[in-house]
Amino acid sequence: MKSYLPVWSVSYLCRLVNILFICLLPIVISPASASDVSGANSNVAEQFLNLLNKDAAKQQNALKMIDSQWHPGFAPMILELYHVGNNPQITRQLMNIMREKTGQRFGNNLDEWYRWIWRQPETRHPEYAEFKARLYRLIDPKFANYFAGIKSSDIRLDEVRWGGVMQDGIPPLRSPKMLPAAQANYMADTDVVFGVSVNGDDRAYPKRVLAWHEMFTDTIGGTDFAGVYCTLCGTVVMYETKHKGKQYQLGTSGFLYRSNKLMYDKATQSLWNTTWGKPVIGSLVGKGIELDQGAVVTTTWGEWRRRHPETTVLSLDTGYERNYDEGVAYRDYFASHKLMFAVPETDGRLQNKDEVLALSFPGIADTLAIDARYLKKKPVYHDKVGSQTLVVLTDASGANRVYAPGSVKFKSYDGDKLATDVRGQRWAVAEDALTGPNGQRLERLPARRAFWFGWYAAYNDTRLVK
Repeated sequence: MKSYLPVWSVSYLCRLVNILFICLLPIVISPASASDVSGANSNVAEQFLNLLNKDAAKQQNALKMIDSQWHPGFAPMILELYHVGNNPQITRQLMNIMREKTGQRFGNNLDEWYRWIWRQPETRHPEYAEFKARLYRLIDPKFANYFAGIKSSDIRLDEVRWGGVMQDGIPPLRSPKMLPAAQANYMADTDVVFGVSVNGDDRAYPKRVLAWHEMFTDTIGGTDFAGVYCTLCGTVVMYETKHKGKQYQLGTSGFLYRSNKLMYDKATQSLWNTTWGKPVIGSLVGKGIELDQGAVVTTTWGEWRRRHPETTVLSLDTGYERNYDEGVAYRDYFASHKLMFAVPETDGRLQNKDEVLALSFPGIADTLAIDARYLKKKPVYHDKVGSQTLVVLTDASGANRVYAPGSVKFKSYDGDKLATDVRGQRWAVAEDALTGPNGQRLERLPARRAFWFGWYAAYNDTRLVK
């Protein structure tokens, strides 16, 4: 059974869902329902939710409580109500209280309010998590599981923002149908694909398809992966979904952290940071879980197919109706450097959505970002992240592959199948490794392309090469 969806851009659709919810919220919430969202009877959370109630007396009592019992942790709660509320009079009174209590004058600019809050040390109200659970349960009952009763978090709770969709509202592709390259008539040579090769199993996942789904789960070369595409921060990461013998079934939570999608796992409903590959809110926090990464290359369909004629590629028979034409999804977002969701700070050394090759490794605190334009001019680039040496080989299409060279130094790369070291030895270039004349192997290292702002938001102490 196919699920029908009009062919708007994803970003427009997210906003439409948000607008529809905001318009309907006063109708959905009856005088009783705002206090019946959770079994817990928390006074502050309930008072805040009463502001969504149609009972004027309860609204005024809530406003009086907020004013008389002001706590710095009320500020993000007010902003979240502002985001979903639909009563101009109430929101105006809330903003007046917040201006009076904080001394800040940002008007109705939520991004500026958030950035100001994030510049302060986190002062989380004891009932903030409960408030968040009860508020967003009104949108999707599953959302309550993310926040209710949480005892552990590795990120600020006020930086977790609703992205405008339900849980898996942007549906992941689970074990999607693949086509032989010869049958992929819908693909043009210039289409962007994310290429993966594991144990000789070569696969291409087109950006034009993934932009509508933002995640796929698949078994590639006998290994289970979740390919996670954060469209807002411009990166695809391949995560092995089995960690220390335990399999995690991941999905799209509907929430963001620093404009980067948060995943969830079905068993515990813990929230996972997509950039870090580990749980950051919920019962799995602090258990030493960090998913292993696989290698992925961003390239063109023509170049990937030339290198891998036996490759398969995603079929358009996904089970969903979308306009999968190249460049349709997120067209407006990709066309500018404006952000859809604020981040604490940006860095002007590059434009927000300039692409970088981003590198981080388990157990190493240092990270590295290399301007993709710089690498296109430098086909062979050596560097080091902590104790990890690396060499980046970049072909004429701009695709980057990273390997662990050890003590070997390379001087040239033909952009195809051969790299030459400083001793004149030739190394065969493959997706999994560089192979030397005597059978030596230099293994491939995981790396990803990303928008500069998104990588910097995750690692603001990263080193940049440009």
